[in-house]
Amino acid sequence: MTTIQDHTTADPWAEIRPYQDDEVAEVLERLAKDPELLDALTRFRLPRLARVMPRLSRAIAGFAVRRETRGVTSVRAFQDRIAAYMQRMIRNSTSDFRADGLERLAPDTAYLFIGNHRDISLDPAFVNYALYLAGRDTVRIAIGDNLLKKPYVTDLMRLNKSFIVPRSARGKRAMLAAYQKLSAYIRHSITVDNHSIWMAQREGRAKDGIDRTDPAIVKMLTMARRAEAKGIGTGEAIAELRLVPVSISYEYDPCDIQKARELQAIHDEGQYRKSEFEDIRSIVAGITGQKGRVHLRFGTPLGADFDTPEAVAAEIDRQVLEGYHLFPSHYLALEALGDAPELVDLSEVTDADRARFQTRLAEVPEDLRDWWLAQYANPVRNIRGKREERREKKEEGRGKA
Repeated sequence: MTTIQDHTTADPWAEIRPYQDDEVAEVLERLAKDPELLDALTRFRLPRLARVMPRLSRAIAGFAVRRETRGVTSVRAFQDRIAAYMQRMIRNSTSDFRADGLERLAPDTAYLFIGNHRDISLDPAFVNYALYLAGRDTVRIAIGDNLLKKPYVTDLMRLNKSFIVPRSARGKRAMLAAYQKLSAYIRHSITVDNHSIWMAQREGRAKDGIDRTDPAIVKMLTMARRAEAKGIGTGEAIAELRLVPVSISYEYDPCDIQKARELQAIHDEGQYRKSEFEDIRSIVAGITGQKGRVHLRFGTPLGADFDTPEAVAAEIDRQVLEGYHLFPSHYLALEALGDAPELVDLSEVTDADRARFQTRLAEVPEDLRDWWLAQYANPVRNIRGKREERREKKEEGRGKA
């Protein structure tokens, strides 16, 4: 059998890319023996036995891992198993999931999906689920190495078609080389492998509800192409990647209180110190927590008529905001803050919507409520503000004409 180590000599992306089919069996066998994964599973599923008889509980967990992955010899088969859990999660933690815009994209063409970022694992998971339901291949997922604190987490992510974004490289030269490699891998995936990719529009989740693309992401995406073809413009390099903005909106964010706590700490103390493995706990909370309704919208591919990374970022922002679905929770949060009554549209808010909102709000500590409310209110402000800005520019253009 070809081992994972054998790939490193011939594969320039072996250290960052997702696992390949001929690596799956080796990784699954390693996971079935990983003591940290087995301990994590037993603490979650067999807490009493894990305390009293840890060796037995690990043996049971190892058997369960082998049983659940029996017959899995490819990445596709692994994701087929995950799809069943995804369907169960959606049934248990969402009241409705809808996706649109995918019908405008060619089913046999790879795209670079760039989405707004609210949840570490669920944003790309919902994209994958929409693709799966449409009978299309799932995406390769960009994930920061800051989330990969444990070897078993890295293995699980890479089995699920995640590739690693370097954020811990030390020194400008090392970081530049790492991003050059990342840029080349993304380009190769789209233009050679014909395999779609999902990545977030910025590093870190939008904790304040304001979705904004970081132009540095756009610069990274064009690095490899511009290095190999001197003089090529930003727009042409982006067009070749078939970049499609994606909007995802949650009626409720399972991590909203934690995000409010982080925002308050940054405001009061100038920084927020994450506890060890807090990101992993956020992943679990996002998957299991109640989300209400979830809406996903795929935009349209960007063309070559962009001169700068900032212009590309502005177009991604425009499409993300245009596709963002506002739920009653967004308007009710704005109403509760009472600072923009002209933006509040309560025409479709039902008594049940209001009751659910009040129940959620009651769970928020008093000192975090304004931060919690702002997460839901800011999308309304941002969307309406952008619409007003476009209206003023259009009127200004008419005046000049």
